[in-house]
Amino acid sequence: MTYCVGIKLNAGLVFLSDSRTNAGVDNISTFRKMIVYERPGDRFMVLLSAGNLSIAQSVREILQLEQLHERPEVEPLTIWNARSMFDAARVLGNAVRHVYERDAEALQHAGVEFNVALVFGGQIRGEGMRLFQVYSAGNFIEATPETPYFQIGESKYGKPVLDRVITPDTPLDEAAKCALVSMDSTMKSNLSVGPPLDLVVYEANRFETDKIVCIDMQNPYYRMLHSSWGQKLREVFDSLEDPVWDDAHTDVPLKVAGGRSKPLKKISRSDERLI
Repeated sequence: MTYCVGIKLNAGLVFLSDSRTNAGVDNISTFRKMIVYERPGDRFMVLLSAGNLSIAQSVREILQLEQLHERPEVEPLTIWNARSMFDAARVLGNAVRHVYERDAEALQHAGVEFNVALVFGGQIRGEGMRLFQVYSAGNFIEATPETPYFQIGESKYGKPVLDRVITPDTPLDEAAKCALVSMDSTMKSNLSVGPPLDLVVYEANRFETDKIVCIDMQNPYYRMLHSSWGQKLREVFDSLEDPVWDDAHTDVPLKVAGGRSKPLKKISRSDERLI
């Protein structure tokens, strides 16, 4: 399993991925899940991958050379000559289908599902930034102001903090911090996600970035974030009032008469029924 997140903001893009791959509790390896494609001044793209590692690696390898032939008189489309991120995402989808056509039948005979999930985002000169999630069939959806981020892999543990913090107006550094908290929450609850982490932050309209870092558990910023987040969560939890069950005075009673739903019915005899 893995965990990757891509965030699209007005100010730029944030990408974060772990690097743990496991095929059982005694077979854990490290493989990076992120690749950056950059032609300074022209285009900047990032690909995150989750799912079957062999499929993901094949897609990544093919993508750099993949050509989408639409009409004989038109130059084949690649990620390097695409005029929009939408067209680049189409090339990526074609690469996924290419791998499916080559390997899916053999995988099926071996009892292995064709499973890959991708997040692909960036900016090509002439248009704004875009972010896509690509599925195993090669189809994709695009991030919107209402849904400004995509997660793939083990996503459930890191989702709550993203939902509470991320909006299109969130500053880049704050979004990077939020992504790291999301990753830390995931690693706390799931051993199949682990370091080192790859973090990339892209500022809008630069078409290149120098904000690329690999984070291990000795990284001073990550160690501070990990300890502070756990401590602050505990402090907030302790500040909440405990539920009151008796008639003691409280401004926030737990048991309230006349609610829309009645309390759970207890069964005390064998002939009683819930309905």
